[in-house]
Amino acid sequence: MTPHAAKLVLGLIAVACAGAALGKSSDRQQTMQVQANRSDCTVTDSGPCVLTGAVHIVQGSLVIDAARADLRQADGEIRAAKLTGSPVRLKQAMDNGGTMNATAAQVDYDLQQDTVVFTGGASVQQPGRGSIAGERIVYNMRTGQVQGGGGSEGGRVTLQFEPRNRTPARGTPAPDSDGNDD
Repeated sequence: MTPHAAKLVLGLIAVACAGAALGKSSDRQQTMQVQANRSDCTVTDSGPCVLTGAVHIVQGSLVIDAARADLRQADGEIRAAKLTGSPVRLKQAMDNGGTMNATAAQVDYDLQQDTVVFTGGASVQQPGRGSIAGERIVYNMRTGQVQGGGGSEGGRVTLQFEPRNRTPARGTPAPDSDGNDD
């Protein structure tokens, strides 16, 4: 891969993935490592860059695994990224200490619109906060809005909300200071 192509790949993935799932903000300042079985990148300011075969991206706590990453730019600016896989898997630490896990058959980043669209058996889980699953989940990085849909065949979106201050059910002993019930 040429230095310009490597810059394109790293720049696009860094920008695209940085805000994708409300992950750890310091990850954006970390070095990114990208591995794939093959790369095909155009060295112009408007060319595509396609990574295929066991695409593995790590930046700080962010880890992405996909079968393919198709990265697009225009006028030297990163515009879009499409990750596909069986499924695409994303994992990232959260600023609040939890971990976000997401899977989908396809993940599309539109950097001009600041949106991320998870499609095909999409699931985003944030332990301690909740989860959303459906055929399509849209996350607006600018506003923080998340929309989910069950697909065109009458499917449903599933949401789970965790209480902020979970207390033991009545009659259930509270764990002692070491976290055990004894």
